[in-house]
Amino acid sequence: MSGPFFPEHRPLPRVAARRDRLPLIFVVIALTLFAGCKKASGPPALGAPEVTVMTVTAQDTPVQLEFTAQTQSSREVEIRARVDGFLDRRTYSEGDKVKAGQTMFLMDPKPFQAALQTARGELAQQQARLTVAQQNLARVKPLAAQQALSQKDLDDAIGNEKQAQAAVISAQGQVETAELNLGYTTIKSPLDGLASYARQQDGSYLIANSSGLLTFVYQLDPVWVNFSISENEMLHFQDEISAGKLIFPPNSEFVVVVLLADGTEFPQHGAISFANPAFSTDTGTFLVRASLANPKGTLRPGQFVRARVTGATRPNAVLVPQRAVLQGAKSHFVWVVDNESKAKQRVVEVGDWSGDNWFINDGLKAGERIVVDGAIRVVPDVPLKIAGTLPSTQTGGKAVVEKGGASAPQASASTRATAPAASSGASQ
Repeated sequence: MSGPFFPEHRPLPRVAARRDRLPLIFVVIALTLFAGCKKASGPPALGAPEVTVMTVTAQDTPVQLEFTAQTQSSREVEIRARVDGFLDRRTYSEGDKVKAGQTMFLMDPKPFQAALQTARGELAQQQARLTVAQQNLARVKPLAAQQALSQKDLDDAIGNEKQAQAAVISAQGQVETAELNLGYTTIKSPLDGLASYARQQDGSYLIANSSGLLTFVYQLDPVWVNFSISENEMLHFQDEISAGKLIFPPNSEFVVVVLLADGTEFPQHGAISFANPAFSTDTGTFLVRASLANPKGTLRPGQFVRARVTGATRPNAVLVPQRAVLQGAKSHFVWVVDNESKAKQRVVEVGDWSGDNWFINDGLKAGERIVVDGAIRVVPDVPLKIAGTLPSTQTGGKAVVEKGGASAPQASASTRATAPAASSGASQ
């Protein structure tokens, strides 16, 4: 039954009211969620970037130029057989140091002793003939003076005496030659040095002109250190010298320091002793040589080492850490901090690489502050939070320059420049 008096029909208006309120609830929830999402997606508030700065200084900076070099014996002597004959034995230990005058090889002396004996016999015969000729001349002279003998007899006696003298001189030369050949059977070292391995074995027959090479002896003290510089590097240094950006010591008195393969420094320092006046047509490089004392024989011929040349100076140079220099689309730049602790971008011209630093040729002045650490977070004209101030990179040391491209933070061994060659080129 149904009708207005039944209770089950009374809540119908409430259900309709609830249904009317549902769309309103959904609208409120949607607006709340949209407002929350919009607020979350907005950019966060920017804070002052934290950086460290450095005050730029300009001062004369000593420069150390590094390059790859190779050691060479100052005297490399071939030990050769000077006469033909059989090799008896080797008397030195291969690879050991030898002294000047030390016997290294012995050849069979018997044939040479016999040749010497023959030469001495010939000399004795010629000396006897000379004695007879002299006595004959002594008898002929007074008789010729008394005209008891003809002038022809006197001339013959004088000629015979002169021939006998010449024969004696020739025989003496043969004796000296035989003595020399006998002496050559004992082969000695002409200098103090390091002996190489033997090229010939005991019992070999040696021919002086072809198979006479026996070994080498290398003088170790002093030792030479050779390095090369390319034509481009030469021109680069000449340009810097002309522009006053680089100064070499008087008379090119550079000091050469050698760094071994493990990075240790060789205790003896050297000096430039030779610069080739011409470029090599094979490599297009310019050879420079330094000479170093090597009393203990630490350096051996053929070693690859690092040579550091000191003595050059960059006047009024500005040196900044590499991490302070950023690469832009067209050039390098740094962030310069003003008095209000705001940063402005400044284009700079970078020069040579120097360890972890760069020489700045143009764009910075002494007294200006630049951002070193945190430069990647800097925004133009935004106040900075300066966390610390770094000391100048020029304080307390020399700059080790490795020649290379301005955009390359590191330079290869083949592109490192050398000061002595540039000095020699400038003088040319």
